Formats: sequence, C-alpha cells, structure tokens
Amino acid sequence: MKYLILIFSLFQTSCTLLRGSQYEGPRTENFNGEVFENHVPDSEKKSFWRYLKMRMRESYPDWPKTFPAVTKTIPQSHHDAKVTFINHATVLIQLDKMNILTDPVWSKRASPFSFTGPKRVIEAGVDFDKLPRIDVVLISHDHYDHLDEMSIKMLEQRDRPLFLVGLGNELLLKDLGVSNVVSLDWWQEYKMAEVTFTFTPAQHWSGRGLFDRNTTLWGSFWIKGSKSVYFGGDTGLGPHFKMIHDKLGAPDLALLPIGAYEPRSFMKHQHMNPTEAVNAHMTLESKKSVGIHFGTFRLTKEDYFDPEKHLKAALKEQAIDESLFIAPKQGEELIFVE
Repeated sequence: MKYLILIFSLFQTSCTLLRGSQYEGPRTENFNGEVFENHVPDSEKKSFWRYLKMRMRESYPDWPKTFPAVTKTIPQSHHDAKVTFINHATVLIQLDKMNILTDPVWSKRASPFSFTGPKRVIEAGVDFDKLPRIDVVLISHDHYDHLDEMSIKMLEQRDRPLFLVGLGNELLLKDLGVSNVVSLDWWQEYKMAEVTFTFTPAQHWSGRGLFDRNTTLWGSFWIKGSKSVYFGGDTGLGPHFKMIHDKLGAPDLALLPIGAYEPRSFMKHQHMNPTEAVNAHMTLESKKSVGIHFGTFRLTKEDYFDPEKHLKAALKEQAIDESLFIAPKQGEELIFVE
C-alpha cells in the first residue's frame, strides 16, 4: 500500500511540476536541445520504476530508534573563513563578510508531501530563525532533498538573497516568488562584491516528477574570495574533479557528499561512497574536506553510521590524517583557515 501511495504522490507531483521546469535554451556542450547530459553517460538508464523495484526487493537494515542529540548553534559574524554544517547538504559558509547558504532544507520530509517520502530523523543544527542574514543561496540541483520549496520561500520572505542555480531551475524559483535569481551553465561565473561564484560540473541528474528527468541543469559550486571553497552538491565520482582542479586549482576547503550510496549497483554513477569521496579529496588536492549529505534523511540502504565509519576506513587506507577530512556533527562549526 505504501508504494501505491508513493506512486500516486509522485504522479500528482509530476503533473504539477511540468508547468515550467523545462529549459528551452540553445544547444551547448552539455545540453542536446532536449535534456542535459553528464560528461560520462550512465551505462544503465535509471528510472523511477527501477528505483521502486529496487526498494521493494532490497532488504534495509534497521536504523537506530534514537539518534545523537543535536547541539544547536547560533552562528555569529566572523572575521575568518568559517563553515557551519546545518544538515544534509545545507552548510553556512561565512567568507569575506558574506553569508552563503548551500541547498537549504528545513522541511520535515524531502518530499512534495507531508505524509510520504524520506523523513527527517534529526533536527537541523541551526534553527532557521537563528540564521544570520543570508546574502547568497547556492542550489546544486532540483531534487527535493536539495531544493526545498518551504525553505526557499522563508529565505525569500526574510532576506531576499541572491539565488544562484543551474540552467532551467530559475523557472521554479520564480514560480515560488523569488525576486533575485541567476541561472548558470557549467563554468559560468557570477561575481558579488569580492567573491566569485563558478558553477562547476557534477555527475548526477535532475527531476522532480516522473517526466522531467534532466530538463534542468545540476552542478557544483566553486567559491573564490580571500579563500576558496568547493561545494560538491550531489555527485558520483567522475572526471569533473580533475577538470575542476586543472581549471581552478586546489580549494582551501571542499564540501563533499559521503552518504546515500547503497546499493552500488544503482547509486554508483550518481552518489559517491566515502572511499570515492576520499578519492575526490585527493584529486582536488583540497587542504581540508568536510563530509556532507549524510545523517539527516534515510534515502538509501546503508546503515546510519556507515558513512562516518567507512570514511575513517578510507582515510586510514590512504594514510590521510582524519583531521583533514571530517564528518561533522549537525551544528558543528569549523574555522578552516588559520
């Protein structure tokens, strides 16, 4: 029964979201005139139906009945470059007197509905009303655990920040009432004050319904001010990490996804596991990396503690000090430049 509800919910959602989420610009290196493409195509075409079949067949380990307590943080202005891990892929980056927020999600579910879809298992590390005024919001792609309509509306109403998104995503944000949104293709830049934002490639996909797959662009962000930060968004391991390093250099800090990676037969192309995240850390030659995209929503098969455990094992295997790539607690602050 729960799967029938899920199918019905997603069908309803797809019908409502087909109103304007189709990018209609000219062909580019990564847009074939109809859909966007990765540098490396997936050898197996994934679909919602295949995902549903996989969920029905796979057995999932039980998650804990209770979860680690969250120490709530109230971010203050800071003279140094600082990041605060809020939850999932939501990170507050404070750099050069600018407050930058990535993939803001405060909703209880990563879903278009309140009664179905991945449910939050732990509170955000920063309450929304304790956020400082946000200047820029970066949205990596349109999946519900990264583009949360409620959070976007609250940010727009309170702060009216600049939203930076991939091509096509501006249509949905404008429908949500966002007044200041700029869409970017891969490698396009936007400068605000002394900080430059570059929309960089990722190996992933987009879509919020059944029939809009890859009609908007996904990606990652390179933030360059007095220091540099790479925000990986959602991505599999691919050649884009070397491309980013070759074009833009080594970041002072990389925010790299380490969760939602099992089973590998389905997730490998779109989500890195911790071992692959360490590989990306080394390819980027990041001075320090922070794991994101774990511990908030149950999206895939791995155990709750697996991302942290497997990250430590991968670092040990590569003889990398654990302090150079951490899996933070929600609400944890990190001054990443001495």
